[in-house]
Amino acid sequence: MTTTAETRTSGSDFAELNRRINTAGLLRRRPAHYAVRIGLVTLALIGGWTVFFLVGSSWWTLAVAVLLAVVFTQVALVAHDLAHRQVFRTNRPSARAGLIAGNLAIGMSYGYWMDKHTKHHANPNHDDLDPDVGPDVLVWSREQARGRGFLTRHQAWFFFPLLTLLGVDLKRDSVRALLRGTVKRRGLESALLTAHFIGYLGALFLVLTPLQALAFLVVHQALYGVYLGLTFAPNHKGMPHPDGTEDYLRKQVLTSRDVRGGPFVDAILGGLNYQIEHHLFPAMPTPNLRRAQPIVRDFCAEIGVPYAETGLIESYRQALRHLHDVGAELRAR
Repeated sequence: MTTTAETRTSGSDFAELNRRINTAGLLRRRPAHYAVRIGLVTLALIGGWTVFFLVGSSWWTLAVAVLLAVVFTQVALVAHDLAHRQVFRTNRPSARAGLIAGNLAIGMSYGYWMDKHTKHHANPNHDDLDPDVGPDVLVWSREQARGRGFLTRHQAWFFFPLLTLLGVDLKRDSVRALLRGTVKRRGLESALLTAHFIGYLGALFLVLTPLQALAFLVVHQALYGVYLGLTFAPNHKGMPHPDGTEDYLRKQVLTSRDVRGGPFVDAILGGLNYQIEHHLFPAMPTPNLRRAQPIVRDFCAEIGVPYAETGLIESYRQALRHLHDVGAELRAR
């Protein structure tokens, strides 16, 4: 098969890359990996709440809040892999496990988030079609910034403080989606989400004093939001916005960036640091993304498609720089 950029049409580029990935066996399920990973995350969740009850009414529970913020994010990352059917091949077991991880364990509607995330994958960084870059408190393009005020002018400075609200924001949006009836299995999702809220708030206010409970709530949800936001922020923020004419491969590669860092970064970001590979092959099990990276990177070089990769800190710098540049015209007035 001819594989040069000059003789291969852009429409066949992904087909050739897909053939190479399949030949390497990188789309095969990794049940042992996920059995260990889900087992460890489950033990961490149970262990965190066990420590919470053992410590009891003490300000030391704020240390437990920090621990549970990390664990909640890791549960969310597992739910992400479940939504992409990386763990189970079929939808039913994926959805059942996702409802437990999302609705019951961390208080986020699995159905709402899955619908939102599916739209993001279909059109990453598209101003009109990707809900992750739609105009909200923060805006990601100069067109969206027009007519905005003080917050947009200085939004780069507000980025990290606003992440403290991300966990609460996801809960609010989950409840709104359930109330609007836009989520499948509305009754089941509502029951599981309600069980989470009752169990979570009940544990806080029954075990802790009101002031301790409030402090735990703030610390836990704020750090959970920051950590969760930091796993997603490096992926697309500050990358080009497509115009809709790109083929699948270019739409996914040009709007994404990978983050270097080794096994530690792989663990804390849940594999999302291989964002290009993940977007090209959403069902690829997370542990296979590292092995897919050199294949994808070399193929992009072969066909002349830019492949973005940077360090973790630099990825945040690029995102913040982009936010700052978006507000430049407003600051010039």
